Amino acid sequence: MALLVPDYSPSFKRPPEKLRLRRKRSWSHGAAVSTSPEVPGPAPRRAALTAGLPLRPFPAAAGRGGGGMPEARRNPFARLDNRSRPAAENPATQPRGQLQAADRFLGSNQENDLLWEETLHERTELYQTPPVFSESDTILPKSTELPVDWSIKTRLLFTSPQPFTWTDHLKAQEEAQGLFQHCRATEVTLPQSIQEPKLSTELRCAFQQSLVYWLHPAFSWLSLFPRIGADRKMAGKTSPWSNDENLQHVLMSDWSVSFTSLYNLLKTKLCPYFYVCTYQFTVLFRAAGLAGSDIITALISPTTRGLREAMKNEGIEFSLPLIEENDHKKKAYGTSLGHGEEQAISDEDDEESFSWLEEMGVHDKIKKPDTLSIKMRKEKHEVQMDHRPESVVLVKGTNTFTLLNFLINCRSLVATSGAQAGLPPTLLSPIAFRGATMQMLKARSINVKTQALAGYQDQFSLEITGPIMPHALHSITRLLKLSQSGSFSAGLYPHEPTAVFNICLSLDKVVDKEVNKELANCGLHPKTLEQLSQTPLLGKSSLRNVEMNNYTYNWRS
Repeated sequence: MALLVPDYSPSFKRPPEKLRLRRKRSWSHGAAVSTSPEVPGPAPRRAALTAGLPLRPFPAAAGRGGGGMPEARRNPFARLDNRSRPAAENPATQPRGQLQAADRFLGSNQENDLLWEETLHERTELYQTPPVFSESDTILPKSTELPVDWSIKTRLLFTSPQPFTWTDHLKAQEEAQGLFQHCRATEVTLPQSIQEPKLSTELRCAFQQSLVYWLHPAFSWLSLFPRIGADRKMAGKTSPWSNDENLQHVLMSDWSVSFTSLYNLLKTKLCPYFYVCTYQFTVLFRAAGLAGSDIITALISPTTRGLREAMKNEGIEFSLPLIEENDHKKKAYGTSLGHGEEQAISDEDDEESFSWLEEMGVHDKIKKPDTLSIKMRKEKHEVQMDHRPESVVLVKGTNTFTLLNFLINCRSLVATSGAQAGLPPTLLSPIAFRGATMQMLKARSINVKTQALAGYQDQFSLEITGPIMPHALHSITRLLKLSQSGSFSAGLYPHEPTAVFNICLSLDKVVDKEVNKELANCGLHPKTLEQLSQTPLLGKSSLRNVEMNNYTYNWRS
């Protein structure tokens, strides 16, 4: 039918006619509007409408020079099949004549413009709203105590409306008393509220006590935590052991003695926990009674397939808690088979995958994959989880002693090249052990002016840096709760490879209270020990933000 209409080119088959139609529209200035109220527009447009062809509504000519409504701008991004939406303005507030004119000239282009503006407004609101936290950023309910966090923090930043000047410039007697309290594991009892923190000697000594930790090896010109990804920071530093095998042997011999000393303290429940930080992975040893377990546990993260195979060859029994948890969830929904069934099906598939070649008689001409390729294909999922949180390994009971001997004799425990070549792993502990060096976390208070509605106000902050272990985090927050009148906020910066240490372990039985009583001599405050005895709840994440209002915690992980 479209071929019978003169000067009409459907589907843009005749560009000259289409362009001539556009020029006629721009030259009309209102004169091209038909005098007939039923069929407006120039001759080609009238002919197309007479033939019954669907056309877009013709723009209002009055906006180009007439005295009517302005021309509706065409939206190039709008769809032609959008349904009409009501106008944003209230019709009752517009004159009747203006409403009639708007109804007469309002076309699909103007409706598409309104739709585009609404969509743009929705997108603008989307970018202005705060981000939605993922599963790892979980907002947990309020409580009077923080959940246990087994990750190592590298930095803490506290802010409060009250000053932190009481943490600065400790007197010689206060510093000595704090070190004495740490070495003797003295329990300090403080009042529920401290009005003048700067005048409280007990508070300042307890703060000094909470900053102490023990380290091996120790070199004043090298920062030995964190070790994962520290090659760039250590580059250019003096390392006389890197090319001296005799010195490397001496360092590893001393390290083995210190490591064994720590494990013996852990086994006798005189040490609650300690960390072994290598350039590839981190190990957390925990005494029986901590984290809801009645036996010694060790967590290793991240791991590789080569490390796990080496542990198997040494006879170390271990498990992959996160992988087993995912398999358990799949079995609960009926989407997973048992390990034996999966292995049987996999073997059958491998045998049947080449049977069709024998049926065709070409099995001798086509090279089959070797045994190593088939094995690598089966273990593809194991390789994919390397260096990821899912690769965390759990060792329990007497297998931790086998793990001790494995780590002492493992050649890959020490880097053979790079800035960390020949440097033994770092041992971190809350208590003293053989060959350890006493270290202090660095703390400094900062006072700044921040802009507020009524001008400027004082903003007080306290920054603590270093390897901040779980007991130190609990002790510091407990002291700030008293000194800052139950009002402060904190930003926590964890060492990411250790965040997975907060996973909940599968317990064979409930921990007996007598087991926790045996840890009373481990050197920690009773309230700190009580917190570390709880079952971890944070999963693969760790505390990121903590806020206390009116002595009540609110945290985000």
